[in-house]
Order: sequence, then C-alpha cells, then structure tokens
Amino acid sequence: MSAAIAAKNPGRGIEWAPVLFGLAALYVPSVIDLAMGLWTSDEQMHGPIILAVTLYLFWGLRHAIQDAPVAPRGAVGWPLLVVALLLYILGRSQDIILFELGALLLLLPALLLILRGTAALKVCWFPIFFLFFMIPLPGPVVDALTLPMKTAVSWATEHVLHAFGYPISRSGVILHLGQYQLLVANACAGLHTLFSLEALGLLYLHLTRHESWARNTALAILIIPISFTANVIRVLTLSLITYYFGDAAGQGFLHGFAGMVLFISALLLIIAIDSLIQFVVARGAPKKPGAGGAAA
Repeated sequence: MSAAIAAKNPGRGIEWAPVLFGLAALYVPSVIDLAMGLWTSDEQMHGPIILAVTLYLFWGLRHAIQDAPVAPRGAVGWPLLVVALLLYILGRSQDIILFELGALLLLLPALLLILRGTAALKVCWFPIFFLFFMIPLPGPVVDALTLPMKTAVSWATEHVLHAFGYPISRSGVILHLGQYQLLVANACAGLHTLFSLEALGLLYLHLTRHESWARNTALAILIIPISFTANVIRVLTLSLITYYFGDAAGQGFLHGFAGMVLFISALLLIIAIDSLIQFVVARGAPKKPGAGGAAA
C-alpha cells in the first residue's frame, strides 16, 4: 500500500530532508560531546544504547509515519517548537545537559504535529517516550534515592552470602568478605542502574506487544523489584569473583562481565515473570463452551 502511494507521489517525504538536517545540526555536536564525556561514565553507559534503539524504532516506523493522515496541527506545533528551541539554546549555552537533551522530548512532537498531525504523533509515542531514559536525572534526585538503594542491595547481599556460610559482615554500604572490603558503588546499585533496567523492561513490553493492559501494567510495576534483584545478583557476582580470584579480578575485566550479568539476569527475570503472569491469566480465564469437552 505504501509503495503504491509513493509511486503516485514520487516527491512524498521530501519535507523531512530539512528537518533531518536541522536535527543533525543541533544534536550531532551534543552526541559527540556526550560520547567523549558523560557517556564514558559507568552511570550513563546506557545512553548510546537508548539513542541507538530509538533511531532503530523510528526507522521501523518510517512507513507508518508517511502513511499517517496529513492533518497538521501548527497551532500547537509551532509554540511547542519555539519552547523546545529555547530550551535547547539554554541547555547548550549553559552546559545544562538536562535541558539540552530534554528539548528533544518537545522538539520531536512539535515537528510531527507541524508536518503530519496527531496521527503521526500517536504512531511515534513510544520512541519519543523512550528517549526520556537517555536524559540524566537531576543530581539531588539521584543523591536522595541512591544511598537507600545501595544500603538495601548491600543488606540483601550480606544476608544471602551469610546464609551460604561465607564470612561476611557489613558497615553501611561496605561489605567485609573474608580479607576483602567491597564498596557498593553507585554504578552497581544506584538509581541510574534502576533507570536503565526500567528502560529495558519497557522496551521488552513494547516489542512483545501484548494487548492486555493488566498484564502490561503488572509487569511494568514488577520491573522495579526485578531491577533490585538483578542489582543484588550483580553485587553477589562481584563479591564472589573478588573472594575467589582476588581484588584485581573483581575490579578488572570481570567487573564489566558482572555488568553483563546484571542485564542478562534482569532480562531473564522479566521473561520468566511475564511467562508466569500469562500462565496465571490463562489458567484463570474461563474456558469457551465445548472447548476440549466430550460431546453429550
């Protein structure tokens, strides 16, 4: 269908060329700065992954955007565009990354409303929303929530290892395991990790495309305890690596391996709980009359 429409309108889509050029002019320098700065930190390493996934999602929706009814909403789009550009200018000039990247959450809807309308915006709601996870959280919010999270992960790690007979004790967020001391850092159990795992869970929900809102809502809420469990698994893995192979192994290549364990365990937990929810729903659903029964 889209091919037939494109054949009738060979110039269709040409209006996106200046838009894409403008977006590149605004954000390619920002991405370069992030790649050389913020994204090199452990807390923000998920940033380029979020961006790559978002670009992939937009690419997959390109035909749906083009096929959306053209009903521009300039009365809303243009003011939104002005606000987005002012926010970008403020963020870029004052080095406020929250404003610089946050402007995208207004800029993209504004462009879609101006060029296409609300139908195209509805098509693209998830990629735009997903970009939210690329924006660094405000420092006061991170500081307020990170310490309780690290304390909880440290407490859980201590009790799990103690239950298995390991010589472990805890002082705040410092674990004393045998002859080693392990500090549970922000990157291991902080708010940024929870943020990135929440993004992973929501992406899974989007890709599986289940129609049950109850199931989607339940799994979205359960992603929070899943993320906590995955963080505990990561700290457990690092603790055991350090205990058996020494501090150099725990802080070297195997530290990065523990990061992979975090996301793999989170993904497996999400899939397992999703399967459990679907099983429970299927068991509780009333059977259709005559389904699987013998004839009277």
